[in-house]
Amino acid sequence: MSPAEAEAQQRRWRELVDERLPAAAAAHPDWPVSQNHCFARILLDNACGGPWRESVAPPAWANMPPERLDLALSLGEAVLEGRQDLAALNHRSLLWRRKRRAPPPPESLQGEDFSLRRWRLSDDEPFAALCADPEVMRFFPAPKTVRESQVEARALARRFDEDGFGPWVVEAPEGFCGFVGCWRPARPLPLGPLIGQEIGLVEIGWRLAWPAWGRGFAVRGARLALADVFSRCALNEVVAYTAEVNVPSLRVMQRLGMSEVGGFDHPGLPEGHPLRPHRLYRLAATDFLAGGGAGGAGLE
Repeated sequence: MSPAEAEAQQRRWRELVDERLPAAAAAHPDWPVSQNHCFARILLDNACGGPWRESVAPPAWANMPPERLDLALSLGEAVLEGRQDLAALNHRSLLWRRKRRAPPPPESLQGEDFSLRRWRLSDDEPFAALCADPEVMRFFPAPKTVRESQVEARALARRFDEDGFGPWVVEAPEGFCGFVGCWRPARPLPLGPLIGQEIGLVEIGWRLAWPAWGRGFAVRGARLALADVFSRCALNEVVAYTAEVNVPSLRVMQRLGMSEVGGFDHPGLPEGHPLRPHRLYRLAATDFLAGGGAGGAGLE
C-alpha cells in the first residue's frame, strides 16, 4: 500500500468512527454504544481478535497493519448496512477485556478413539508444522509461517473465552492431530442473499494433519462439537463454507447432514483467484438433534 493509499484508508477510518457511526447511533437506540471511542474499541478489537492494544501501539489508526484496519473498516460498514450485529461485536470485545462472562465450556469432549480438548501452549509446535504443510494447506492461499501459526493458535484458543465455544484440539493416541469446532466469522461475508441473514452466524470448520486423514476425525469430531453447541449453548444453526475445489471438506459437510445453500465469492481473495469461488452449507439444530448427527465416516 502506497503512502497516499494508507492516508486515504486512515481518513476513511476517522470519518467512520468520528462521524458516520455516531450519527447513525441516533437512529439506533438499540445499539449498545454511541460514542466514537466505543465504536473504535469494538471494531479494532474484533479486527485484532482481542484487545487491540495487545498487538498495536496507539494511535491505532496510524499503527494498525493496513489489512487489519481494512477489516475494521469492513466491520463498521457492515454495521451501518445492518449486516453485522453491533451488540454481538461489543459483547466479544467486552469478553476479551474481561468485562463479561461466557458460558463455561467443558475442558474436553470424549470420542470413541479420540478426544476434543482445549488448547495448550505445547500445541504450538505441531500446529505450526500442520500449517506449514503444503498438502494440508493446499486449499488456503498459502502455508503459514511459525509466527502466523502461533498468532492463529492464540486466537483459536481465545474463542472459548469469547463465546463459550470454539475450535477444539483433536487429540488421538499419538497426540495433536489438528482442530475441529465452531466459531463466529471474523470477516463479514456476503451470505445474506443465500440464507437471509449475516448477523449472528456461527460456522463449523476443521484442519487436520495428513497422518490423521481417513480416520473420520473431521466428521466424528464435528458431531461432538455440534452436539455441544446445539445443547449447552442453545445455538439454532451453524454454517460451513469452503472453496469449490475443496472436495474433501465438501464431503465432510454432506456427511454431517448439512444442506448446500449456494455459492459466493470470498471477499478476502481477489477476482480470478482459483480459491475465490466458495460453496455454502447450513445445518439446523433441530435437524441435527432429530437425526442424532447421523452420517458416514469422513475422509480427513
